[in-house]
Amino acid sequence: MENYTKYKLKSNDELTALLADKDNLFVIACNKCFKEFETIDEPDCAEFEKIAAECGKTITGSAKVDFLCNKTQTTKKLQDMIPEGTENVIVISCGLGVQTVADLKRAEMPVYAAANSLNYTGHHGMALTKKSCDACAQCYLNITGGICPIVDCSKSLVNGQCGGAKNGKCEVDSNKDCAWEKINKKLEKQGRLEEFLAQPVQVRDYSKVNFKVINDYVKAIRADRFEGYYGGIHPSENKELAEHVDMVRFPDPETVVIPLSMHAGAPANAIVAVGDEVKVGQKIGEAGGFISSPVHSSVSGTVTAIEVHKHATRGECLSVVIKSDGKNTLHESVKPNKDLDSLTPEEIIDIVREAGIVGMGGAGFPTFVKLKPAKPVDTILLNGCECEPYLTADHKVLLAYADEVIFGLKAMIKTVGAEKGIIVIEDNKPDAIELMEAKVADIDNIEVFVAKTKYPQGAEKMLIKNVMKRQVPSGGLPADVGCVVANISTTKAVSDAIQTGMPLIERVVSVTGEKIKNPGNFIVKIGTNTKDLIDYCGGVTDDDVMYKAGGPMMGFVLPDTNVPIMKGSNGIIAIEPQVSTPVECIKCGRCMDVCPMELTPLYFAKLADAEDWMGMKEKNVMDCLECRCCESICSSKIPLVSKIKAGKAAIRGMK
Repeated sequence: MENYTKYKLKSNDELTALLADKDNLFVIACNKCFKEFETIDEPDCAEFEKIAAECGKTITGSAKVDFLCNKTQTTKKLQDMIPEGTENVIVISCGLGVQTVADLKRAEMPVYAAANSLNYTGHHGMALTKKSCDACAQCYLNITGGICPIVDCSKSLVNGQCGGAKNGKCEVDSNKDCAWEKINKKLEKQGRLEEFLAQPVQVRDYSKVNFKVINDYVKAIRADRFEGYYGGIHPSENKELAEHVDMVRFPDPETVVIPLSMHAGAPANAIVAVGDEVKVGQKIGEAGGFISSPVHSSVSGTVTAIEVHKHATRGECLSVVIKSDGKNTLHESVKPNKDLDSLTPEEIIDIVREAGIVGMGGAGFPTFVKLKPAKPVDTILLNGCECEPYLTADHKVLLAYADEVIFGLKAMIKTVGAEKGIIVIEDNKPDAIELMEAKVADIDNIEVFVAKTKYPQGAEKMLIKNVMKRQVPSGGLPADVGCVVANISTTKAVSDAIQTGMPLIERVVSVTGEKIKNPGNFIVKIGTNTKDLIDYCGGVTDDDVMYKAGGPMMGFVLPDTNVPIMKGSNGIIAIEPQVSTPVECIKCGRCMDVCPMELTPLYFAKLADAEDWMGMKEKNVMDCLECRCCESICSSKIPLVSKIKAGKAAIRGMK
C-alpha cells in the first residue's frame, strides 16, 4: 500500500539545534495520516521525548491527536491540556497541524515544528482529492511563530511586510489582517523579534503553485462541512424520481398483516382471536409496557390468523392477519374529540397514546412518551427535512395536509407547555416552504426555518444544533436542552387522532428508486404487502436490484419484499446493489470530517475487529447516529456501520 504520510521527525542534529535554548516542553504529536492504519499510537512522540531527555530538557506533558488539522476536534481535545510551567510547545505534524496549534495558542507561548513535511506535491491538508497542493515546501513556521506568510499574507511575502497595510488590514484584502503585523506582534510578545530580525531573509521559490487557488478550494469545502452543524455529506438526492408525482390512495388490500411490534419498546399483546370480526380503527393489540404502543386494524373484516410473519426490520414478528370485507366499516370508538382549546394536556397525551402514534420517520418511538418530557421544554421542532435521498413522503404530507400539520403542532405545543414551534424544511422543497410560511404568517408562536440541504439534517441532535444552537449532551435527550423533535407525518397523525378520532392505521409511502419503473407516493393502509406496492408501480427494470425499507443511508435491506408496510415505513426503494470490497484503512480522516457527532469512526472499525468493546465505549460509540456518513465516504469501503452496531450490541450486553 502506498504511504502518503505528510511528515517525518527531524534528524537528531536538527532537533538538538532546535532545542538548544528551549526547555519545559509540551509535546503535541499528530498520529500519521494517509498510510495503512497499523497502530493507534505512532512512535514519533516517544522518539522525540527520548531525544529531548538526552538533551537534558524537561517534558511537561504530551498529547497524541488524530488529524491535528481538524480544528474543531483539536480545540476540544487540547482545551486546558497544556499545564502550567510550559514555556514552549513542540508540534510533530505537517505544517497544517503546526498552524492549527499555533492558532489555538497564538498569544501565549512559542510553537515549534519538530518534523519535516513531505509529499507537498500531492495531497497536503485536503485528503486524496484530484486537487493537489504544492504549498511551498519551505516551512517558515518556526521562524514566524507559527503564522504562515504563504497562507496568511495575501501577497505570500516571505521577506517582511510590504508597507501597504492600513489599520492592520491588508491592502489587497481589507477583510484580512496583515500577516506580517501579526508575526511581528507575536514574536515581540514572545521576546523573539530581535532574533528573527537578525536572521538572513529566505527567498521564496515562486515557481511553486499559487497557494490562493488551493486555499479557496479548501475553504469552500470547509464551508459546506460547517453549514448549520459540523460534518454531514451531500449525497445525490434523486428526489426528482417521485417528488413531482401526485400522491394517490393505494387500492385497499384484500388481506393485511399487521405486526404487533411497529415501535420501540415492548411488542403489543393481541386482544383479538382468530375468527373475530373487526372494524377500521379497532384496537387489536394492547401496549405491552410503558415504552410500547397499541395497534389497530386498518380494515374491517375477519381475523384469520395470529402468527409469526416476516418483518422489515426485525426479521419476523407475531402479527395479526385480517381478511378485508371491503366495506371499511368504522369502529364505534372512531369519533372526533373535543376542540383543542377544551382539551387538557393530559387528555391529549391519552388520545395520542390510545391512537398508537409513534415516530413515523423510522425510529418508531411512542409519541406520548415524548409529550411527557422529564424537563421543561420551550420549543417543539418539526422535522420536515426528509434529508434521506429518494424519499418524498413527508414532502407530500406537507403539501397535502398543511393545516393538519399545523393543528398537530399546536396540540403538541399545548401538551408540553412550549413557548413556540418551529417547522424545519430543507431548501430543496421550495413549494412546501412557501405554503407553510403563508399558513403560519399570522400565528405568533409558530415559524418556518429554512435549512440548507445537507444529510443528516433531520437527525434530532443535528436539528437542535442547527436551529437552536444547542448541544444535546452525550447520552442525553432533546428535552435536556429544552426541545422536543417530531416528524411531519407523526404530527399529522396527532391531528387525525384529535380531530377525527382515527388512530394510526395508514401513512404516506414513497415507492421509488432508479430501478422502479413508475415511482409514486401513496396513502397506504398499515399491513399492506410491500411486494404489492412494487408490483403496482410496474415492478422493477431488471433483476440486479437491492430493495430497502427507508432511504439508502439508514434504511434496512429487504432480502424479501413479502413484508408488511408499518407505521415507520416512509419509503420502499429499489436501487443499484451496493457491492464493494473493503481494504485496509489508510487514515485519510474523511470519516472524522463528516461525522456529525464529531466521533472517530476509523477507531470503531479497528476496535471492533479486535473485539475491544470497552475501547469502543470509551470512544463514545454509543453516541453514534448510525447515519452512515462515515461509511459512504470511506476511501477503503469499510463496512463501518455494521462494526459499530456489533460494538453497541456487545456493550449493551456487558454487565
